[in-house]
Amino acid sequence: MSDITHLGLGEAELERLGGLWTAREIAHQPAMLRETQKLLMARRDEIEAFLNPLVARPNLRVILTGAGTSAFAGDCLAPVLSKRLGRRVESIPTTDLVSAPHLYFEAETPTLLVSFGRSGNSPESVAAIELADRLVSDLHNLVITCNAEGALAGFGKGARGLTVQLPEPTHDRSFAMTSSFTSMTYAALTVFSGIEHMNTRVEAIASATQGVIANYTSVMQATAAEGYERVVYLGSHIFQGLARESGLKLLELTNGALVTMFDSPLGFRHGPKTIVNPRTLIVVFFSNNAYTRSYDVDLLDELRRDNDAARVIAITAQDGVGLAKADEISIAGLETADDAELLVPYIVAPQILAFFQSLRLGLRPDKPNTSGTVNRVVQGVRIHELS
Repeated sequence: MSDITHLGLGEAELERLGGLWTAREIAHQPAMLRETQKLLMARRDEIEAFLNPLVARPNLRVILTGAGTSAFAGDCLAPVLSKRLGRRVESIPTTDLVSAPHLYFEAETPTLLVSFGRSGNSPESVAAIELADRLVSDLHNLVITCNAEGALAGFGKGARGLTVQLPEPTHDRSFAMTSSFTSMTYAALTVFSGIEHMNTRVEAIASATQGVIANYTSVMQATAAEGYERVVYLGSHIFQGLARESGLKLLELTNGALVTMFDSPLGFRHGPKTIVNPRTLIVVFFSNNAYTRSYDVDLLDELRRDNDAARVIAITAQDGVGLAKADEISIAGLETADDAELLVPYIVAPQILAFFQSLRLGLRPDKPNTSGTVNRVVQGVRIHELS
């Protein structure tokens, strides 16, 4: 075993702790962003030839879909892509599409189904496309996957499909999705925002992500050691999807030992705030949009006045939050960036926190579920025939 370190721990120590793959995959996310951008640039003409005629159709419906973390990529992207494209863009999990296809698919609406998948072998991923093919007369498939050998990858072939195969190291081997989530999210943002444009932005995003890993790993390790019993993630608009993903990472890596919740800053007041007690950590993702940010600030001020939570942490790309330096995770170099560009650097600190919480509880982050009832690729799903 080499003397290379990830998240401040050597590979030999990480192997002993059962967390080598998780730590490595969190740490290599900046490199995977750069590699993903190179891949997209190399295929730019092919990708644009497939997407541009579709996006030009005013009645096009775009569905972003996946299961679990892959679905949350869609939650993070749908509002911003809808605005940018001027088209109907919706995030609908495969788990909903499969269980109630009659509610979601529209037979006569031209549809681009964008399917996210780490392994591409989840039963719902395949079933969702097969159902769409049966129920939608004008269907096109864009598959964004980390596994060239997965069943999902094959559905992007043919005249009405395209598969974007991400760099092989993004096919996370650990239980929890980390670099697969950020790379798929970044890839979808890039292909719909302009591959050439994002080529001018990737270095700033990757550098900001690296800065979080370099500057805040020890902060997250110390935060995990404080022993919070409840952790709440809050974010407005696209950051609510990121808050949901953050909560899932903590739930997965602690094998359900910690209570987690996600919401928006405005929605949190409407009942969910009752979760706060003296053992609660609250993390707020701050928007760069001045109007939206005003609501983030209002909620932060309220939490400080309440003084009920054990600690409140702000993840922000701009100054002026007003918390102690130890409670601000500052994203360098993206002070004027669009909020969508903050998705990747914002998620890294919650990933690191979940990793160290797992170690604190004596679990093995690469496989935290000791009973075997929850698996890296979902099992036990029976797909029923649609009559």
